[in-house]
Amino acid sequence: MEARGEKYISKQIFSLNNASISMLFIKLSLKTMNKRKLRVLVLGAGFGGLEISTILSERIGDSLDLTLIDKNDSFFFGFSKLDVMFGKRSADSVKMYYHKIAKPGVRFRQETLVAIDPEKKEVATNTGKYSADILVIALGADYDITATPGLSEGGNEFYSFEGAVQLGKILPTFEKGNIIVGVTGFPFKCPPAPSEAVLLLHDYLLQKGIRDKCKISLVVPFELPIPPSFGTSKALLAAFKEKNIEYIPEIMVGAIEPGKKLAVLDDGTELPFDLFMGIPEHRVPKVVEESGLLFDEWIPVDKKNLKTKFAGVYALGDVASMGTPKAGNFAESAARIVAENIISEFHGFESTEEQNGLGTCFVEFGEGNVARVDVDFFSGPSSSGKHFEASKKIAAEKKSYESSRKARWF
Repeated sequence: MEARGEKYISKQIFSLNNASISMLFIKLSLKTMNKRKLRVLVLGAGFGGLEISTILSERIGDSLDLTLIDKNDSFFFGFSKLDVMFGKRSADSVKMYYHKIAKPGVRFRQETLVAIDPEKKEVATNTGKYSADILVIALGADYDITATPGLSEGGNEFYSFEGAVQLGKILPTFEKGNIIVGVTGFPFKCPPAPSEAVLLLHDYLLQKGIRDKCKISLVVPFELPIPPSFGTSKALLAAFKEKNIEYIPEIMVGAIEPGKKLAVLDDGTELPFDLFMGIPEHRVPKVVEESGLLFDEWIPVDKKNLKTKFAGVYALGDVASMGTPKAGNFAESAARIVAENIISEFHGFESTEEQNGLGTCFVEFGEGNVARVDVDFFSGPSSSGKHFEASKKIAAEKKSYESSRKARWF
């Protein structure tokens, strides 16, 4: 009996030693893995790219090797283009230069992407090649001016920075006639922007003393200016009526006839103009189109966590089908979800954070007043939005939003 007892105890000690050795091996393995920095490639330095780079730097900067790539040298808020177009701010004053980014574990490269291999998580640029453990595609949407016949020859657009700058030179020379602000394709970034443009244009022409010599028309594909928010739409329609702005809903501009100065709507209706200010068709960057990531024109993602069909590859913002509008605030929110997923997986856990479809849009009403709409795209059977009446107070909120992001990202 005594010998059998000693043999049993010996087996238990041996088993415990084996378990301890196994646990020690696991701990040593994790320690070794964590010593190697997590390689992350972020393509695109817009709202999404800047936010995810900032979060990862703050949370795992010492263990991070993140490369942020963008073809441009600077960032600007989309709404600042209206300020540039109407002469309220200079083009250079609204730019934030990427070379000022100085965050642990993050480096910026101003390069042009020429190829993306999502399966290998590798990219090629005009100057070199990069590979990563995690690939985040946040390249936004490009503008396809040529998709609308006659637009480049006979019209203007204010969605690109260059287009807004150009209109900023044209508007001071405009004296009288018909001005059309028209959408040429859907979806498009920042759905309130066309409405904001006509209201700010009204103010601009009024200040020039020529408003009574001009007709302003707005052509949009929606029944309401801001479909998720009846309150905001009602306020905008009232402002259009008060300021004598013609609202032409549920249709788009299909072509421009430069010689005749006509905007041809999708149903064949012809609208004469002296100045056309268009919202051009949007598309993914060509390098994304050639990557094998697309389905139905955009990158499909799991709307909860923004993962693509490729392991370790995320897509967010305007380039992806996220189930929310193409607007910076939603890209920023999506970046937080992606960051939480990356950090959790780096530490060996599964993230419970999911995209909630909530967002906020500021809407310029003119005369220095700004409204706000808080929208919800996921929780109910359809999207909804809560309207906060235009005021100077919300205008100050918008300025604070801009300054806080500038301080955080740069």
